[in-house]
Amino acid sequence: MTLISFVVPAFRVQGYLRECLDSVLGQPETDIEVIAVDDCSPDASGEIIDEYAARDQRVRSVRLSDNVGLGPARNIGLDRAVGEYVWFLDGDDWLAPECLTEVAERLRATRPDVLLVDHVRTHWNDTATRSAMAEVFPESPGADTFRLRDRPEAMHLLHTAWNRLVRREFLADLGLRFAPGWYEDVSFSYPVLMAAQRIGVLDRVCVNYRQRRAGAITRTRGDRHFEVFPQWHRVFHLMDAWGSATDALRPAVFERMIWHYLTVLGNGQRIAPELRPAFFAQITADYERWLPAGGYPVPDGVEGIKHRLVASGRWRTFSALRAASRARDAARRQTRTARRRVGPVARRGARLTRDGLLREYYRAELRRPVDPTLAVYAAYWFRGYSCNPAAIYEAARTLAPGVRGVWIVRRDRVDSVPAGVEYVVAGTPAYYRVLARARWLVNNVNFPDFVRKRPEQVHLQTHHGTPVKVMGLDQQRYPIGAGRMDFAGLLRRVDRWDYSVSANSFSTQMWDRAYPATYTTLEVGYPRNDRLVTAGPDEVRRLRAEFGVGPDEQVVLYAPTHREHLPGYRPPFDPDRFVRALGDSGRLLMRSHYFHDRDRRPGRPVDWERVRDVSGHQQVEDLYLIADVLITDYSSAMFDYAVLDRPIVLYTPDWEAYRLARGVYFDVTAEPPGAVATTFADLVDLFRTDAVRSDAATKAREHFRGRFCTLDDGHAAERVVREVFLGEPSGRSSRC
Repeated sequence: MTLISFVVPAFRVQGYLRECLDSVLGQPETDIEVIAVDDCSPDASGEIIDEYAARDQRVRSVRLSDNVGLGPARNIGLDRAVGEYVWFLDGDDWLAPECLTEVAERLRATRPDVLLVDHVRTHWNDTATRSAMAEVFPESPGADTFRLRDRPEAMHLLHTAWNRLVRREFLADLGLRFAPGWYEDVSFSYPVLMAAQRIGVLDRVCVNYRQRRAGAITRTRGDRHFEVFPQWHRVFHLMDAWGSATDALRPAVFERMIWHYLTVLGNGQRIAPELRPAFFAQITADYERWLPAGGYPVPDGVEGIKHRLVASGRWRTFSALRAASRARDAARRQTRTARRRVGPVARRGARLTRDGLLREYYRAELRRPVDPTLAVYAAYWFRGYSCNPAAIYEAARTLAPGVRGVWIVRRDRVDSVPAGVEYVVAGTPAYYRVLARARWLVNNVNFPDFVRKRPEQVHLQTHHGTPVKVMGLDQQRYPIGAGRMDFAGLLRRVDRWDYSVSANSFSTQMWDRAYPATYTTLEVGYPRNDRLVTAGPDEVRRLRAEFGVGPDEQVVLYAPTHREHLPGYRPPFDPDRFVRALGDSGRLLMRSHYFHDRDRRPGRPVDWERVRDVSGHQQVEDLYLIADVLITDYSSAMFDYAVLDRPIVLYTPDWEAYRLARGVYFDVTAEPPGAVATTFADLVDLFRTDAVRSDAATKAREHFRGRFCTLDDGHAAERVVREVFLGEPSGRSSRC
């Protein structure tokens, strides 16, 4: 018999599900199975489950045709489980490395009905909060097992399904199922503990309980939080059915119920102000209904006062005390803030330079009406006219001619703006004016921190690549690569987004976890790649002629990415040796990352006979169309160039170091778009032997294109314009 069956329900967890499944399947203990249940999720969760099931026989995919909710989805997984123990793990949480070894050892040694394990709350800012395990059990119970009536303090551990493993036959004999609705853990976790004859505790952190910034039930306001009441009613109905066997536990269970109700009521992110009186009234009703005949242990201090106010139904007094407490806390925060600002306020007069005056001008412009016809575009921190914003701008000129488009560019990039395109220079009064008054703000990076999001404005984040390296909040786990990144500031900028453009399902999944906020995802392909689809042979011939490339010459484009953790790093690459390997008909184009646009140093000539530095060329799509082969490493260029279905070579001499220091979302060397070389000698040999076009390389590219390029059909920019500018739903948008 399999030792552990993991039941993993999935609904809107596409950004986290891979980490969850990897954390289970990568454990040293392999006597497991995973029943992953797609609860008719509107995102890519089902496809991810199928992908894992196809490559690991321990994973069983269950796809539901209707959304049934977390509890019923767990029941469906339970019905298919064959393990001796069942572990219900949520799809956005993940296991600690190697924890399963200790779990399995304890299960085999003690055979408990229930094994409680420890967890940490892992927050979006990469901090962790310990559970109550140390307070509940100051001295570890060790391998001893017990009944709940002997250690009722066990009820003070978090009442979730995922911090306990339950013996499957015990659960079947008990006939206990998850109830539908929110707070479904309540009517499962407490009865399981009350009925168990052998409860074990493993005080080892096994579960990372993700505290999601957006999308979690605990951060969702609404009347569905009233569903906590029927869940607790089920607990007491079960106790009534079980009779005197649970009488001794009633006082402790009752105390937990009132504690839980007050916890939900006190969370301003759950119960809206207008619903709080009715919620409090229901607490009082349940207090009167289920109060044990002999009373219960009322907590001390403020918590005890709350319990007594509930008992007497004194909502106004309860509300007034809560308001006073909140006001006192707010005053303390204001005092701390004021102390921190004393210095800056005192120095404000000295800072009223030109920039300060322009910021004042910006604030004045914010008081003027938004221009309903104005759209502002920017790319790569104002480096010029390019990328997805440029493609959207071109489409909007045709599809939304009533929209006036204005670009923001740096002063040293004015010459890159095409004739006829209106622009303003960053830092000028016109720059601040358009930022304050534009109806649409379109960028492939974030606008500066001072930009304030007005209610009438629409921020469109287009991004500028499918991610290989980790991005956003995920960089917190890789401090070397993240440098001094301000993650709180990043989230303030992300909160301005109304729309986020995604090139493919994989990008959508990664953006969900890297940039958690309440924007709408437009999974439509990348607008900048439209040109790669629509360009015909005549355009390619024209471009090659402009670059002086003959029709029979082989053009190789080398475009490595930068290394944030290694400033100034350049991969080992000898252009002369490489072009000799290409032969007389070979040409090499070399393009550095745009981050290096201001630090190119003079040295060897950059326009040799068969080698050309094209780093300054504004439109990278021109280079893709010219090139017969692309060489890159971890750059998103591979995803764009794959649209052309031409050979791609990955040159990854520092893969292991890059993966460990910078962090990556997947092993690009294991799932490459073509041939892979880890040394320069290997790279040269690939071209000498023409292995870049081998059957294996072609098959790898075909698989890569199927995963990442299916949406690039030449109409991505049109879909964006129709939805964002014209209000015509594309059918490919989803709310985060």
